[in-house]
Amino acid sequence: MNRHKEYLLLALFAAGLTAGCGSDKPGTVAAASANKPLAPVSVPLPPAAPEGLTVSGPLIVEQEVEVMAQRDGVVTNISSEAGVRVKAGTILATLDGRQLTANLEAARAKTRSIQADLKNWEAEAQVLQADLVRAQRLWDEKLIAEEQLQHARYKAESDQWDILRVREQLNTAKEEERSLQLELEKASIAAPFDGLVARRYVRAGQTVSKGERLFWVTAEGPLLLRFTLPEKFVGRVQKGLLLPLTSPDVPDEKHSAKIKEVSPVVDPSSGTIEVLAELLGDHGSLRPGMTANVRIPSPK
Repeated sequence: MNRHKEYLLLALFAAGLTAGCGSDKPGTVAAASANKPLAPVSVPLPPAAPEGLTVSGPLIVEQEVEVMAQRDGVVTNISSEAGVRVKAGTILATLDGRQLTANLEAARAKTRSIQADLKNWEAEAQVLQADLVRAQRLWDEKLIAEEQLQHARYKAESDQWDILRVREQLNTAKEEERSLQLELEKASIAAPFDGLVARRYVRAGQTVSKGERLFWVTAEGPLLLRFTLPEKFVGRVQKGLLLPLTSPDVPDEKHSAKIKEVSPVVDPSSGTIEVLAELLGDHGSLRPGMTANVRIPSPK
């Protein structure tokens, strides 16, 4: 009986140990988890925005014009095509000027005729002046009447007025001749400056009217970039400031531009100022009309 009790006590003790060990382990793990510090979480920061402002715009040139017809006419000849480099005064096309040429020759003949008439009047004036001198001498010697002297004087004076009239006719004839010469020059379409023929709008045999566009001529430099900036840049962007310039059309090329003009006033409708920059150095592959970007440093 005693041995049976001992076995029972041993069994209860073993069960207690087992229960103690099973409840202890989770508690220990929980305590360790509760006391363990949290690892810091790394949050990536956004990249810092570069200072400044990038503005874009088309590259332009100061000399760029569409050449218009200055008179009505028929195009008889085309002398230049698109892509051709020309000098100032180079003939691009010619209008039919045969009628103008004939009118000009008639005007020149009229001018020559009046010039001859003027010489005749001037010669006659010399004769009348000689008659007046002779009449004055005869009057001094009391050999002729006073009326004869007055007649010679009035005739010489009248001839001077005729000379003046013919001279004015000659001036008028010369101006008519000059006017026809100018009209004939308008029949020759010339390049207004050194540059490149960018486009041709007409063809030979075409009838054109005064004011109709014929060619588009553009200079190749200097290249300019006109853009606007917020009003906060007033007084901070100065003439002569150097700016980096690039173009998405030729991304491998890097250029520099210098501010040439800065508007002294702010546009009240947009709150901006207008700036003009000029490309420096070799143009490389840049051409008028390409888009360019410049970087403006932020105002401090």
